[in-house]
Amino acid sequence: MNTNQIFEKIKTTQAYMNYSRMWPFVKPYWFRALLAVLICIPIGSLDAVIALSLKPYMDLVMVEKTVESPWYIPFGIVAFTTIQGMLNYLATYLNTWVGGKITNDLKFELYKKLLTFETAYFDRKKSGDIVFRFNNDADTACAGLLDNLKTFVSRLFSSISLVGVLIYNSWQLALIAIFILGCAFLPLAKIRQRIKSVMDKSVVAGSTIITAYNESFAGNKTITSYNLADYQENKFKNILHEIFKFKIKMIQRTSWLSPMMHVIVSVGIGIAIGYGSHLILTKQITSGNFVSFITALIMLYTPIKNLGNNFNSVQFSFMAIERVFGVLESSPRIKDKPNAVDLKEIKNDITFNDVCFEYLKDKPVLKHINLEVKKGETIALVGNSGGGKSTIVSLIPRFYDVKSGSIMIDGIDIRNYTLKSLRENISVVFQDNFLFSGTIKENILLGKENATDEEIQKAVKMAYLDEFVATLKEGLNTQIGERGMLLSGGQKQRVAIARAFLKNAPVVILDEATSALDNKSEAIVQKAIDNLMIDKTVFVIAHRLSTIQNADRIAVINEGVLAELGTHDELMQIENGKYKNLYNMQFRGQKESQKTPVAV
Repeated sequence: MNTNQIFEKIKTTQAYMNYSRMWPFVKPYWFRALLAVLICIPIGSLDAVIALSLKPYMDLVMVEKTVESPWYIPFGIVAFTTIQGMLNYLATYLNTWVGGKITNDLKFELYKKLLTFETAYFDRKKSGDIVFRFNNDADTACAGLLDNLKTFVSRLFSSISLVGVLIYNSWQLALIAIFILGCAFLPLAKIRQRIKSVMDKSVVAGSTIITAYNESFAGNKTITSYNLADYQENKFKNILHEIFKFKIKMIQRTSWLSPMMHVIVSVGIGIAIGYGSHLILTKQITSGNFVSFITALIMLYTPIKNLGNNFNSVQFSFMAIERVFGVLESSPRIKDKPNAVDLKEIKNDITFNDVCFEYLKDKPVLKHINLEVKKGETIALVGNSGGGKSTIVSLIPRFYDVKSGSIMIDGIDIRNYTLKSLRENISVVFQDNFLFSGTIKENILLGKENATDEEIQKAVKMAYLDEFVATLKEGLNTQIGERGMLLSGGQKQRVAIARAFLKNAPVVILDEATSALDNKSEAIVQKAIDNLMIDKTVFVIAHRLSTIQNADRIAVINEGVLAELGTHDELMQIENGKYKNLYNMQFRGQKESQKTPVAV
């Protein structure tokens, strides 16, 4: 077996695997899918009717000019063509119906898979990559799969029936035609390897343009305030240039296919006409045989001439299927162990045992953290920016997993608990909380879907959101826009706190929940947070040290190391201590700003 044969075998195997992978998605609709395929058999086979009918018509009418001319042939052609058209419509309808169902199922499975990926996965990806891989690829895969299957089946049986007409009219000419047909398919063997790299780059460029739109939407205020319109325009222009460049490369690598097939097919038709004339003159075939043969040959060759135009879409479909199942068959790095148990209640403590962590290899962020937090205790994490405070609290709900060491809840490694039960016991209030499009009530109910109206009202009151809601015409049913854009920062934080109230998890993580707020908003949000912290184990990261003086203990995290640990008073007693320096610097700055005269 030579190299080309091995390559062809690999391609055939890949194609079979791609289609076999799709079977679980086709199976629920197999009857309609099969019916759509079966309908394509007569659609293709009826192509031979026109060519075959021309033999008696030419021999009797055009040559012999007999009175007994087959007058029914034109009507028969119209009838068969009408039937073919109706079947074609039915096949298209069934294909579209089945394709839509399969596409929706595939997108749903991809979305389910998306929700299983760990935070680090989203850190590495751009929004455009996600949209393209989890949405566009599903469309490309399904559309290509069914459309190409329909085309393949109809053309296969069309070719079989037309080859039968060729052989019926002249076996000598048929051998020539089939040989030329085989030559026309030879260039296809080289196409895939020539276009794969360009296709992969085109996908990247396509995802980049989606990212550009998303960034322009989300960052519209930044673009406006910094006068970045020209910058964004140039950036977008470069993206379009890259996409154009890849399209041209694709044309350069594939556009020769159709012209070459045109040439090869023209050679076949030319030889058939030349040799066919000889056969007519030697009375080996009739004029009717010849006309019928040429008609069948042209009908056979015509789709072949244009095959290069849709071959790219076939390859796009195959590669989209490969990417789709590359995602579906991938496994998230953070997942349940086979023997994971449910965390039903936190009875004692949360312990960090020699925890080390890094985002990038050999660039440690946390170094040998040892910390024990008792049930009901409030511990504040302070320290220099980028020192690892947010990373520590991100490890508790397993947004990331430790590199070494362990985090224990009641003496059991959190990796031995199911992710769902672990996270059910933890509420997180971020600095910039994400709110979903919809109403205030819908966003609060995310904490507990089946909450009663009484529970909702209590959560709203405890989050100091009741006075604001009372001013709204629609109250809790007020639409807040995408990402809660219609709310102020403080209002968004209080909605998030109300959501956490409703969840009522025993562990609360406050990741700089007030640092982005003005003094007035911070004061209200801090009251809401104080309510949320009652009878909870709390991890709080605070930008303003004044808000954490009453914490049970304060942990100073500096350059990934637990530098100091104790109460506010204890840490203030440490001479040249890191916490004492931070505290003095912050309050000295506040006093100086208060003394600075305001310009009028």
